[in-house]
Amino acid sequence: MEISTLATGCFWCTEVVFHQLKGVKSIISGFSGGHVENPSYEQVITGGTGHAEVCQIEFDPDQISFEELLEVFFDTHDPTTPNRQGNDHGPQYRSAIFYHTEEQREMAERVKRENDASGNWKSSIVTEITVYNKFYPAEAYHQNYFKNNPNQGYCRYVIAPKLQKFEKVFKLKLDI
Repeated sequence: MEISTLATGCFWCTEVVFHQLKGVKSIISGFSGGHVENPSYEQVITGGTGHAEVCQIEFDPDQISFEELLEVFFDTHDPTTPNRQGNDHGPQYRSAIFYHTEEQREMAERVKRENDASGNWKSSIVTEITVYNKFYPAEAYHQNYFKNNPNQGYCRYVIAPKLQKFEKVFKLKLDI
């Protein structure tokens, strides 16, 4: 098993997307990349902790590669908007890849360059690629948020449409 730590804005959106991929064994929503030890969600959403909302993904590289995870990563959020995804704004919503190995760093930089050169984006990609340091799990009510709260407004109007698009584009990679 390997670990990947990715930030695509709101971790509720990230978690539900990656949970469906073949080879993904577990996902924990949390925080990484900041300077405050054991931050709470309430602290992180102020933007003052330096942390990003992230998902730590445990995956089987024999079933899904890190490069395939990055393909989903770049296709399921806007990597060109600094500190913003939709109506969510602040450094906690930045696009970031926290690499765990030198191989992950090299792959992330290559895939970012390729995506930037593809012409698929109106602006340059601003995704941060930085070494993984620490991960702090978010509070229990954030875990499996969409699954546990499908009728909550944000889930119905933001996450559900994103999930439907994802399922169409990546149907061959789904574990459903």
